[in-house]
Amino acid sequence: MNYQNPVLYADYSDPDVIRVGEDYYMVASSFTYLPGVPLLHSKDLVHWEIINYCVRALPFEKYDRPSHGSGTWAPSIRYHDGQFIVFIPLPDEGILVARSADPYGEFKLNLLCESLGWIDPCPLWDDDGRAYMVFALARSRCGVKHRLMLTEIDPDCTRLIGEPRLIFDGELMAPTTEGPKFYKRDGEYLILAPSGGVATGWQSALRAKSVWGPYEYRVVMHQGSSPVNGPHQGGWVTAPDGREWFLHFQDVYELGRIIHLQPMCFNGGWPFIGSDLDGDGIGEPVEEWSLPAEGKPAYEIAQSDTFPEGRPGLQWQWQANPKERYFAGSGAENALRLKCLVNEKRENLLWYAPNALTQIPQHPALTATVTVRLSREGALGDMASLGVVGHAYGYLGLQRTAGGFRLALYHGEVTEKTFEGQAVETLEAALDWPRDTAVLRLEIFPDKTYGFACSADGAAFTPIGPRYPLRRATWTGAKLCLWASSRENRPSAGYGEFADFQIRPGE
Repeated sequence: MNYQNPVLYADYSDPDVIRVGEDYYMVASSFTYLPGVPLLHSKDLVHWEIINYCVRALPFEKYDRPSHGSGTWAPSIRYHDGQFIVFIPLPDEGILVARSADPYGEFKLNLLCESLGWIDPCPLWDDDGRAYMVFALARSRCGVKHRLMLTEIDPDCTRLIGEPRLIFDGELMAPTTEGPKFYKRDGEYLILAPSGGVATGWQSALRAKSVWGPYEYRVVMHQGSSPVNGPHQGGWVTAPDGREWFLHFQDVYELGRIIHLQPMCFNGGWPFIGSDLDGDGIGEPVEEWSLPAEGKPAYEIAQSDTFPEGRPGLQWQWQANPKERYFAGSGAENALRLKCLVNEKRENLLWYAPNALTQIPQHPALTATVTVRLSREGALGDMASLGVVGHAYGYLGLQRTAGGFRLALYHGEVTEKTFEGQAVETLEAALDWPRDTAVLRLEIFPDKTYGFACSADGAAFTPIGPRYPLRRATWTGAKLCLWASSRENRPSAGYGEFADFQIRPGE
């Protein structure tokens, strides 16, 4: 039996992976979306489920509002001394370490160091008990890139020991080298890292007999004649049967960075990833390969949600730190009640809304439907909406008016992407609605456009507005969202109620 790539058509960028016993665990970047750093579980590296987040909330006030482009960048995960340990870079604040003995339990956080522009850290505990961290540099924060740095850290990951040293400068042969993953194999130190940029790059490998180098360099996978651009950052893992695998991402732009799985082996001490399709001696991504383990597991990544106990499932993330004030009580059975909140810092536009609840699309085409209801109390402009978040975005919502209710479709364009930046929203269509409840539908089409429709009964739908091109967000693909808001930024006691959120994959 074979599997097909991508194994996940979903934006889990910058993946890293480990195996503990018979189980695989993967982490990924999540930026401003929180809880952050999703932790996924698999029995075969092909089928996955979300089981937890390594960061419930970020301990900096900045992240109480959307901080697009900041937040949790490329993490790494290791299992050491009975603990799952995750290194998480915040490019503006420093390196966080999250740890838990139970992958399903709460991860405790500590700040390893304060830094600016240190990104993509990965630890290594050596045979002599000493510990090290390799990391890259972000030009946007510190003015430097292309380089990999190494520093000794205490084995408990609470402080640095000594000053970082340069171990690789890729400016000439491997520009934009980043995302290093650190390993030791047969007495040699091995670093796997992408070079050349997200959409145009390749996989590099560095080998040395000493932890401080000097490191030899080799390209171990590139796009070659395959259709998989990049191929970008990932991690190496060994299966119980001894076979080697490499999990990495490919950038598909509008829908983000999707996950591929490659066979891997070693030749003369160097990793070889993928298959040499064009005979140049360098691996290329495979379209399909034999399964790492037979049998399809019963689990999968949740998408639809009936909101049991009035709470969203693990597939959902807020656009900022989670807050209890986003909720309006427990609500009806199997319904999510969200307050129609104002934005206290600026105009209430979706891109700047901390209480926008988002989800990563799991398919290149899909249909999402949800039943929304507006509470009878509230202020003019209160809305309960279904939408798509990106640098250009849209949402359809049930809105309170002076005369009752209407369905309103808004489209937004982000021109300056920070919280202090600029966006413009336009009312694209409006339809008077005779009741406080509506069924909203969002469809993402294979040509990377999307459109909206509405229904009174969930059976017959009426299209509203045009189709729009999908646009990615900052470092992420476009995301689905639910949002209750005081669209006119008027204090409100109202709430939106969301029920029976359903995802159906497209053709």
